[in-house]
Amino acid sequence: MRNLPTLFFLTAAIFALLGMIWGIQMSATHDHTLSPAHGHLNLIGFVAMSIFGTYYALTPNAASSRLAVVHFAVTTTTVLTLTPGIVLAITEQSESLAQIGSVLAVATMVLFGYIVFRHGVGSANTTKYPDQNIQSHPAQ
Repeated sequence: MRNLPTLFFLTAAIFALLGMIWGIQMSATHDHTLSPAHGHLNLIGFVAMSIFGTYYALTPNAASSRLAVVHFAVTTTTVLTLTPGIVLAITEQSESLAQIGSVLAVATMVLFGYIVFRHGVGSANTTKYPDQNIQSHPAQ
C-alpha cells in the first residue's frame, strides 16, 4: 500500500480532475444548477484532502496510525456520499444521502482535529518551545 500522504494527494488529484471536467460541462451547457455539489466536490475532495495529505506528510507519526487510515476512508466516503447527495437534493429526489454525507463531513473534521491534538504537527512532537519548559503537544 502507498503511504498515506500519497493516497490523500492522489485521491485529491482525481477529485480535482473530476471537478474540473464537471465545471467545464456546466460552463458548456450554461447550466450551473448543480454548482453547490461541484463546489463540495472541489472543497472536500481537493482542498481538504490536500490539506490532510500535507499534514500527514509533515507528521509521519500521525500518518502511521490506524486512525489516520480510518480518516482517509471516512474522507473519501464523505466525498462519494455528499456530492451525489447534494445532486439528489437539488433535483428534489431525496435529501437523505446529503444528510448522511454532511454527518460524515463533520466526522471527518472531528477525526482530523483529534489526530492533530493527539500527534501535534511535525516529525518531532516532543520538541521544547525555546523559552518555556513545556512540550509541543500536551496529550503526550
